[in-house]
Amino acid sequence: MLKLLTPCLVVNTIYDINLALLKQRGIRGIIFDLDNTIVAWNSPELGPDMRAWLQQLSGHELKVCLLSNNGNKRVKAIADQCGAPFVARALKPARTGFRQAVHTLGLTPAEVAVVGDQLFTDMLGGNRLGLFTIWVQPLASQEFIGTKITRQFEKLAIRLLRASGRL
Repeated sequence: MLKLLTPCLVVNTIYDINLALLKQRGIRGIIFDLDNTIVAWNSPELGPDMRAWLQQLSGHELKVCLLSNNGNKRVKAIADQCGAPFVARALKPARTGFRQAVHTLGLTPAEVAVVGDQLFTDMLGGNRLGLFTIWVQPLASQEFIGTKITRQFEKLAIRLLRASGRL
């Protein structure tokens, strides 16, 4: 189980992702989680810096897709701001949403990275499909109540991952 929770790469923020490294690994597309990964929880808008960073990915020949457990209306509103396709109601960590996002990108799982702030949704789901997983710190401390509960289990998992040398 620990292996499925282990991210391939850990960075503090999205801005710390080495795009050249991803390209060297054959990554051609990135799936981004929404809440606390590219926007603060429940925020209706991308910040200007995040919008610019996401839009410049096409200059690096990287396709983008948003993947969220949120409803269609909320995810579409954010996706429209960065001109990216999206998958809403993904039921992460189920494989279905991740598969749909990979298909939307028109790539294979080996060519796709997933970036998210949660081990039990983003990393677990991405690893189950064989994606290159990138774990970032949450943008804000305010979260959905269910996420707050999951974070308690995540703290335990982080301790176990560190003790096993996986983090």
